Amino acid sequence: MSKRRWKLIRPTSLRNAMELCKEYAREVHNKGMQRISDEMGVTDHWTVYKWLQTARMPACMIRPYEQACGCDYITRWIAASAGRLTIEIPSGRKCAAEDMQALQELLNTAAGKLMAFYAKNSEADETLSAIQSAMESLAWHRGNVSQSSNPQLDFGEQP
Repeated sequence: MSKRRWKLIRPTSLRNAMELCKEYAREVHNKGMQRISDEMGVTDHWTVYKWLQTARMPACMIRPYEQACGCDYITRWIAASAGRLTIEIPSGRKCAAEDMQALQELLNTAAGKLMAFYAKNSEADETLSAIQSAMESLAWHRGNVSQSSNPQLDFGEQP
């Protein structure tokens, strides 16, 4: 079984976003609901299950849940449902060939999904997800280019 490409996944609903966070924590960080709830500061993990079941998590618990899971699908879904794009803050770093290839792949996928949608061969949700991914990637590169005159320090880089 191939690994999921988590960067390309876009939630389709609030409940789907919550489930994606849980699945990401399980697959990437090997965390179960007990450990997630402990890191959130919730004493009973059944409470978190209830929030997932009803898709009614208190707003003050969204960030702790996402931090415990190691991803931000709920925040992304909230922004996208309000018609907003979300991007990571660009650092002004130089891009590698892999970055350009990833951008090209996203743009080609979005164009392909658009053609398939207009030919009635693709669902609206899939098409919107592909367009959202491409627009976010372009917005990140735009910010990265504008930040290139004042690049941020990269503490993860090894000499």
